[in-house]
Amino acid sequence: MTTRSPHPPAPPRPRPTRPPRRTVPARAAVLALVAVAVLVSAAAALPSVLALVSGGPAPTPRQLAADVLHSSDEARLRETKIDPFDDTHPAIAGLDSDLRAAVQAVARDAHDRGVDLWVTSGLRTAAMQQDLLDDAVRKYGSLAEARRFVATPEGSSHVTGQAVDIGPTDGADWVVRHGAQYGLCQTYANEMWHFELATTPGGECPEQLPDAG
Repeated sequence: MTTRSPHPPAPPRPRPTRPPRRTVPARAAVLALVAVAVLVSAAAALPSVLALVSGGPAPTPRQLAADVLHSSDEARLRETKIDPFDDTHPAIAGLDSDLRAAVQAVARDAHDRGVDLWVTSGLRTAAMQQDLLDDAVRKYGSLAEARRFVATPEGSSHVTGQAVDIGPTDGADWVVRHGAQYGLCQTYANEMWHFELATTPGGECPEQLPDAG
């Protein structure tokens, strides 16, 4: 014979439940990634921007194209009377450093002799060069004829900061006659305003190409 316990058995204790995990909405995650990308891009561009503003070492054309020109007023690059000594101007700052030094040296000596000399075009973006080529096609009627006067973006020395156009006519003529002393040479026979650093200072310029084509 069995006896029953005067106390009923205790009910089983419920197992503790964990709070549900909070998930980050997909949209918030995407926004966070975009914010990080923007901050990284801004940090990368900052040295070049500060260099232009503070007058420090000028960024290379590659740095300008990647960091500065996307956020700058491209209208400044389209100006046609630029002070060759304005290192904060993107058309001047983006030139190859040796070319920029040669242009400033020849401009200084020209000014000392009473000759006006300024830069009519320095660094260009690929988009600017394409615009110039498109205008030339409309003007001359065909791409082949336009190429005699305007290079493609892929072939333009302006896009890489390796060329400069000089004005006015008297200033360009002065560089045609004296530019080799500074390493500057007229590159194309049909463009007396277009110069590149094509020799050593005091050296002999190579034979001119007939045109940009």
